[in-house]
Amino acid sequence: MNTQVEQKPVVAVLTVHDEVQLFKGNQRNFRDILETGTRMGYQVYIVTVRDLKLTDETVKGYIYNKNSQTWEEQSFPTPQVIYNRIPNRSYELKTSVRAKLDEISHAPGVELYNPGFFNKWELFKWLRTSESTRQLVPITKRLSDLSSLGKMLSAYPYLYLKPENGKAGKGIMILRFSPEHLMAYSLTIQHDKKSITYRSVSLSRLWGRIRREAGKSPYIIQQGIDLATYQKKPFDLRILVQKNARGAWSITGVGARLAGKGSITTHVPRGGSVEDPFKLLSSLFGPEESTDLLNKVKSTAILIARQIERASGLSHGEMSMDLGVDTLGTLWFFEANAKPMKFDEPDIRQKSLRRIFQYSSFLAERMN
Repeated sequence: MNTQVEQKPVVAVLTVHDEVQLFKGNQRNFRDILETGTRMGYQVYIVTVRDLKLTDETVKGYIYNKNSQTWEEQSFPTPQVIYNRIPNRSYELKTSVRAKLDEISHAPGVELYNPGFFNKWELFKWLRTSESTRQLVPITKRLSDLSSLGKMLSAYPYLYLKPENGKAGKGIMILRFSPEHLMAYSLTIQHDKKSITYRSVSLSRLWGRIRREAGKSPYIIQQGIDLATYQKKPFDLRILVQKNARGAWSITGVGARLAGKGSITTHVPRGGSVEDPFKLLSSLFGPEESTDLLNKVKSTAILIARQIERASGLSHGEMSMDLGVDTLGTLWFFEANAKPMKFDEPDIRQKSLRRIFQYSSFLAERMN
């Protein structure tokens, strides 16, 4: 009887070098990835852009030694799959890093898992090009000058101002026009877990504050959506979509994030809390409609992932996304992240770690 043993690929987790702690990135996350891969029978290690030399026989990488609780440098076989976890855009935009990612994507016998970060403006452009995803996107424009901002504010009661390359809710502002107030214009700025509101009789007076706050970062302006609330606090849904062992997009899990008191975003680092989506939705829409809504959220997330991949022209392996449900039960797309942060829900977390390796196997088999 001929039983073929599945040959598992060598997987390297890619990041950038750090003078102080060997490499940059969330070390706890890296340990979890390595632990899961090892348990599943994969050889997996951390490698930096500087040390990854694809033409060499072996590669200098790192694994975690549980006994000494330290990272150890070792020589490893050249990887068949390289999982891109370079931790932020500024590193990824460096010439040396871009050249390395380009080299990986053209190298024979190696597959790149995730090409790079998304830009918010491009995301909305990609989703607007398809009939199936267009209606999910709030009206979005680039922040350019005072008059275009004023025009947009006259069309919607409030606007979100978001950095194009922001993450975890950093740098988000809300601009409101309330004609019944003497100080009719207000700008709320998120700072850590609190927000500060500035009021003015004219938009032009707030413009300087907006420009100062934005600095050199390009910003988008987005129609404000009245999100569904629980105990008077808005919430949205966080969905993790990953490719599975067959290379198809599938839902790893759906979580909910409830805004913290006085916060303008639902992100946990900004004071938001992790909640059960069914509980929050049921409090507003009842259990039956909430089941339908959650099914719709899942099918919509898959639709969005496919469209992002198609429009970007690049192959992705995973993404997390924020979808909002408004007071009428309509779904809205707010954000997608090409390098998802770890989910706090233990079942989603465990499944997400296993999926990394299941998809890695698919990528390696595709090469054979």
